Amino acid sequence: MSADPRVSIHPDSSVLMAAIAARLITKLVDIQDRHGEATVVLTGGSMGIGSLKAVADSPAAPAVDWSKVNFWWGDERFVAADDPERNAGQAQEALLSRIAADPARIHVPGSADDFATPEEAAADYARRLAEAAAAEHAADMSDDRPESPGTLPRFDIVLLGVGPDAHVASLFPEHAGIREKEMTVVGVRNSPKPPPLRVSLTLPAINSASEIWMVVAGEDKAGAVGLALAGANPVQVPAAGPRGRNETLWLIDENAAARVPEQLVRKG
Repeated sequence: MSADPRVSIHPDSSVLMAAIAARLITKLVDIQDRHGEATVVLTGGSMGIGSLKAVADSPAAPAVDWSKVNFWWGDERFVAADDPERNAGQAQEALLSRIAADPARIHVPGSADDFATPEEAAADYARRLAEAAAAEHAADMSDDRPESPGTLPRFDIVLLGVGPDAHVASLFPEHAGIREKEMTVVGVRNSPKPPPLRVSLTLPAINSASEIWMVVAGEDKAGAVGLALAGANPVQVPAAGPRGRNETLWLIDENAAARVPEQLVRKG
């Protein structure tokens, strides 16, 4: 588990999105230099989608070999595939349609067109994650390769937004999903935020990532950010739970930073 989270504060949401884009491009280039490919887990919401658009708009975007980036989602709304609520459709418009992404590397949780229940979609997504982990394991010729594949591929970067209620992905306060310790993906019912049916990575799956970036803007998030960084219980404050293996980085604007413990802050 990583050390205490780091907090990087930017003046406003537009500056923050540009900073996230620049950081993501640089990090993906570095990861590809080491591994030949990179894996990022995307998030929805205004900050998540806005940051993807900023990536596509960046003059530095061509530095990444987008054909060798694997895309997964932290959560998805269990609605029809063409529903505008789908995170995947929004990401497609903001970024994926504008870069040379390999469709075989874009892994979208199943929709209500494909499955009868969110639990079935979650099981399918978990199966695909495990298959990717097995393929990665088979291709790994390093001396420190584990004896058997895990249930998750290597997540280099997980992007997460935070709701005013402190939810992350589709893990909501006091709900069953945030309490799940064994499964990698869960179906979500009765989401407090519409639509009510969703599919989400669990906290153990999220925390398998090398780096987790919490991307948050707006004064309506300040309370949630403050509680999360003060070490609240993740069952009540899910945003307190994500911890990357190497780094947990909060990338936030000044409005969201109003209640952040001063010792955690570094400007810029």
